[in-house]
Amino acid sequence: MTYQGFRGTGVRLTEEQLPHLQAHRTELLGDSLPAIHAFDKAHAVMLTERGLLEPAAGRAILTALRGMEAEADGVTAARIEAGGGMHSGEQYLIRAIGADLGGRLHLGRSSGDLIEVARRMTIRWHLHAMLPALVDLRAVLLGLADTYREAVMPGYTHGQHAQPTTFAHWATMFERAFARDTERLLSLHGRLNLSPAGAAILTGSDLPLDRHRVADLLGFDAPLPHTMDAILSHDLEMEVAAVLATAGATLARLADDLYLWSTSEFGYVELPDRFCGTSSIMPQKKNPDALEDVKSVATQALAALIGVITAERGPTGFPIMERRYSQQAIWSMCAAITAKVGDTTQILTDLRLDERRMAARAGAHWAQVTDVASALVRYTGLDWRHAHQVVGVFVRLGVERGLAAPAATLALLDEAAGQLLNRPSGLTAEQFADAMDARAFVARRTLYGGPAPDAVRRENAEFTDRLAADRTRIDGLRRQVSGAEVALETAIDTILATGGTSTEGTEAG
Repeated sequence: MTYQGFRGTGVRLTEEQLPHLQAHRTELLGDSLPAIHAFDKAHAVMLTERGLLEPAAGRAILTALRGMEAEADGVTAARIEAGGGMHSGEQYLIRAIGADLGGRLHLGRSSGDLIEVARRMTIRWHLHAMLPALVDLRAVLLGLADTYREAVMPGYTHGQHAQPTTFAHWATMFERAFARDTERLLSLHGRLNLSPAGAAILTGSDLPLDRHRVADLLGFDAPLPHTMDAILSHDLEMEVAAVLATAGATLARLADDLYLWSTSEFGYVELPDRFCGTSSIMPQKKNPDALEDVKSVATQALAALIGVITAERGPTGFPIMERRYSQQAIWSMCAAITAKVGDTTQILTDLRLDERRMAARAGAHWAQVTDVASALVRYTGLDWRHAHQVVGVFVRLGVERGLAAPAATLALLDEAAGQLLNRPSGLTAEQFADAMDARAFVARRTLYGGPAPDAVRRENAEFTDRLAADRTRIDGLRRQVSGAEVALETAIDTILATGGTSTEGTEAG
């Protein structure tokens, strides 16, 4: 009779579980099956090296696991066919080489550390895809800042023209936001990359397992130092979901800006046609579909965050089954955000700007008049509050008379000053014209972090250095995992060639 797994009817339970309750189906494990396979191999190596498996048993198990890899459809398909959920490796082995050998794989392990190792490794793989995508996006934003340092445009608060800035300053704002997302992911990675292997279900094992050896073979920095915490604390998943929701919100905000600016009313940017759709009834339409798609990730990520946190309610050790579904939400959101980051990179790379329109709007709606108030302070000695009030009257008079900002005159400012101060403003025509120039407004903002072209160039050098450092750090994290993969295969080769026991892995502490 074909082995059906330890949950089979007639062992502990006398009835077959209802199909809709079978949460341990292998196909539900999706992204994590390669991680489970790696853990099976690393655990078998450690057991063999420690003498907890006879050399012949270790060789048989590892040979069969490699045989699974050689199957035509690969490991994932082989495990789904074998069944048994996270225990698909054991189920495959028992069918392939018998229970006397295959049944030894699970020695010292539990479903608890099996799934927790796989969960952390799977999230790690997703982060190793997301992080390079983020640094690529940041590089494009810094490139745009170099290209468009002189592209003056309005800045907005409350949906109204606020002060003139540049497209470069906008681009570097988002580079900084995505740099923080990168920093959050890297910080998270340090807490993620600790191994639950050997913690079993909460107390570990009375066998002399080498937790450090398994951690090394799987690319973890170290084992988690507390076996109960390793399995039954799940604040890490909540943190992952929260970081994803934050990154999704940043992406959506960028997409919202471009979405607004692509409207006919703004007309600042235009997307390449491949990112757009049209209408079945309105032939003139060019809909920015890609931006809507990017924006949607924020909604999905927030829903995932709520789901993950809700799944963790209850006393320690109670939320088990709910977590099987919330982990799918995490993996799905990791993939979705990585994809949307890539789309955003392509959109920005090929975005078309109407610089003339942006520049014309920058000074059209009084956004530059902060500097008129500053000029009153600088050149006439007026205090800031009176200067602010004079300029407020100046703007109101212009609006009431239907004047656009470029048509405003020094005489109008003097009239406003006369109403409040009983005297003219005291500015010369040259000082007034300079204060009303939107491009000059930007050029004066040379302070650290400001929008002046020289300031953007200066700060971009700093941002570029940080980007390079982040890229180097990310490459190092990925090399650590690839190095562990090589070390695992080398350890297997050694066991298969020599009979198995070694002193390479010894439990620390």
